[in-house]
Amino acid sequence: MRKYLQIIDRHRATKGMRFANILVDRIAFNFIFFALGLLGGILDGMFGMYYFTKFFDNLAELGRVADIIITSIIFFFYIFLIEYFTKGRSLGKYITGTKVIMTDGKEPTFSDYFMRNIIRLVPFDALSFFGENGWHDSWSDTRVINIKNYQSERQTKKEIDNIGLKEIA
Repeated sequence: MRKYLQIIDRHRATKGMRFANILVDRIAFNFIFFALGLLGGILDGMFGMYYFTKFFDNLAELGRVADIIITSIIFFFYIFLIEYFTKGRSLGKYITGTKVIMTDGKEPTFSDYFMRNIIRLVPFDALSFFGENGWHDSWSDTRVINIKNYQSERQTKKEIDNIGLKEIA
C-alpha cells in the first residue's frame, strides 16, 4: 500500500474537469480515426489500389460487439501511450490543466500507467468517476489533480519550511 498524501485529495480535479477530459480525448480519438479513414480513401483513389477501402469495409462487417472491443483496445493504447509519453497528460488534461499523479505524490511508472488504463476496459468504468474516484484511479492508486493549485500549495509549504534557514549567496 502506498503512502497517501492529503494534498493530493485537496487538489483533485473536479468531476466537470474529468468529464471534459474524457470528452476532449474521445473527440480527438474519433478525429484521428476519421483522418486515417480519409487519408486511406485519398491514397486508394490516388494509387488505384483500394486496399484501405477494402480494409474498412471488412471492419464494418464485423458487427457491433467486435467494433466495441476493437475500439476499446485501440483507445486503451491511445490513452496509455499519450499519458505515458506526456507524463500523465492527455489532450483533455492539457486543456483543463490537470495531470495524473500517484497518491504518494510521485510520478507514475510505465506499469502504473498500464494498470490505470487496462482498468478502463472494465465495463462501466467510464461512469465510475461520478463517485469519489474512478475505478481506474482507485485500483491503481492514481489521482487526477489540478496542477496549478497542487504546485502552488507545494511551493507555499516549501517556502514556509525554509523560513529561518540561512541563505548562502
